[in-house]
Amino acid sequence: MPIYAYKAVNPAGRRISGRMDAVNEIDLEMRLKRMDLDFINGQPIASRALFGGKVPRRELINFCFHLEQLLRAGVPILEGLADLRDSIEHPRFREILAGLIESIEGGKTLSTAMGDYPQAFDEVFRNLVHAGEESGNLSEVLRKLFEDLKWQDELAAHTKKLVMYPSFMLAIIVPVIFFIMIYLVPKLVAFIRNMGQEIPMQTRFLMAVSEIFTGYWPLLAGLPIAAAFALFVAVRTRPAVRYRFHAILLRLPIGGEILRKIVLSRFAGTFAMMYASGISVIETLRITEDVAGNAVVREAIHRAAQLIEEGQNITLAFQSVGMFPPLVVRMLRVGENSGELDTALENVSYFYNRDVRESIERLQTLIEPALTVIIGLLLGWVILSVLGPIYDLITQLKT
Repeated sequence: MPIYAYKAVNPAGRRISGRMDAVNEIDLEMRLKRMDLDFINGQPIASRALFGGKVPRRELINFCFHLEQLLRAGVPILEGLADLRDSIEHPRFREILAGLIESIEGGKTLSTAMGDYPQAFDEVFRNLVHAGEESGNLSEVLRKLFEDLKWQDELAAHTKKLVMYPSFMLAIIVPVIFFIMIYLVPKLVAFIRNMGQEIPMQTRFLMAVSEIFTGYWPLLAGLPIAAAFALFVAVRTRPAVRYRFHAILLRLPIGGEILRKIVLSRFAGTFAMMYASGISVIETLRITEDVAGNAVVREAIHRAAQLIEEGQNITLAFQSVGMFPPLVVRMLRVGENSGELDTALENVSYFYNRDVRESIERLQTLIEPALTVIIGLLLGWVILSVLGPIYDLITQLKT
């Protein structure tokens, strides 16, 4: 189904523009009419495969929360979606909801209609909604999705807060270092040499570093950017490089352990949600491979699923792949023996969620003073190396 760029008039007489899925212009006009918009003109611009249409996580959180509340109150799903469509401000998501309503009125289920918008509703989301429709417990599924998306949003906020200070400091200190090394140090060194002053060891070392910056500053400035871009392309296009890079990330001294806990927490939480919704273990593992977000963990989940298909029990399969820590294996054993695997996995997810939050907070309290000390030592070395000989010269002149 193509994407149309349209122009229309709202009930207040204001001209608006946007994008919407439609079979043709007649279908587009009918869809806009159901949104109380008077069609002016429209033309196709791209297929859905080419049009991004990424929906922010906050919009999905609000969608799950409000639709769950409406369904619990006994509001029919079409009316609930129509209410959400009229209240949502994000233009792309409003158009997606209008498309969902059209598809459901045409006979599709909600999960099937969501399949037309994979960039807004991923496979986990669609499968959980489908399971909720089959079990008649869609509101409970939406509540779990709301909690999971809210946790992801909180985790992203904590991560942004963690990297904000280092990024801010680097953005300031890197230009300052380049200015000092390329412009200021050569001027001061020339002054010291003209005065015939003996140059100390730390100043000579600073001069050598300054000469490197002066002679190769385009390389020093461009090489990190080029290396980061090459790594990004290689990770995106070459599975072997991506696997090795993800393995290195998991082995980092501090961040690697936090990343492992984040991946395992999301895996356990998603596994618990899907299993509790009635989805089979094999199908759940197949879907959660992509949720892991790490090639090493994805490969371990894939091998565990293969072992389970060959007849091994869940605990032994996860223990055999050697990726999952004793806590996960132990809780799987408890859940499998008690018949409450989803509860055991929810406990694992809760434990790791709390541990990740505390670890990020501890790391944040350490990284700010550590960076301040490092930058202070660096600037102190530069100042001492430059001003030390000048101070000695002034002292000699006074005597």
